[in-house]
Amino acid sequence: MALLEATSLSKSYADRGGIWKKAADHLVVDSVSFSIARGETLGLVGESGSGKSTVARMVLGLIPATSGTVMFDGERVTGAPAHAMRKLRRRMQPVFQDPYAALNPRMRVFDIITEPLVIHGSENTAARLRTRATELLRQVGLDDSALTRYPHEFSGGQRQRINIARALALRPELLILDEPVSALDVSVGAQVVNLLRELQREFQLSYLFITHSMPLVRYLAGRIAVMSAGKIVEVGAAEKICSAPQNAYTQRLLAATPELPSIA
Repeated sequence: MALLEATSLSKSYADRGGIWKKAADHLVVDSVSFSIARGETLGLVGESGSGKSTVARMVLGLIPATSGTVMFDGERVTGAPAHAMRKLRRRMQPVFQDPYAALNPRMRVFDIITEPLVIHGSENTAARLRTRATELLRQVGLDDSALTRYPHEFSGGQRQRINIARALALRPELLILDEPVSALDVSVGAQVVNLLRELQREFQLSYLFITHSMPLVRYLAGRIAVMSAGKIVEVGAAEKICSAPQNAYTQRLLAATPELPSIA
């Protein structure tokens, strides 16, 4: 059984229209289906506006789907009541695009990283919280001197590492990585991508890796789903899609994307 399975997932928003335009529904995601096995990385790739981030938010239960279903380890995410979603969110966590906006500038790193533990009641003493926070920082390549500092004292790459540490706090099985390195320069982004690979091996994580970069998704993902105008137009093994794409949109996307420097 797949860890995550999305079936015929759609999302539309009401367009109220105007003087010259009738009201209508604007379809952002159109009957998207995919699955992710345990320990697998599925790359969801496409241009800006293709609907990738909307898919991520529906998978996380942050916005309701207009139709279709999301199942996580046999449990329904779409339409799940609040108490069920609370349990599910322990098992799947997001890492968003902007490492600057994702961290509360008024909170110290210790409070940022331990907030999920406090909310979910996973640790109940200051000493245990500090031990866990130190462990999480070590896992992402930072030391405990960061705990008393604020986000503005860190570089973009360091902030994204802090975001990843927070996402790992509850020991999730799935990370939803929504353009996690697009706001970073190439060399720093490469370091973060290599960190993600190491974490996946160490903790047997599954990833939904969302990006517009074909070379990047080829490096990290075992399978790729190509998304255009709200639909998945091609899906298959990463090497096969990158070397012999069948869909015309995939071919154009590959042709328009320069090769990245080696990040191995």
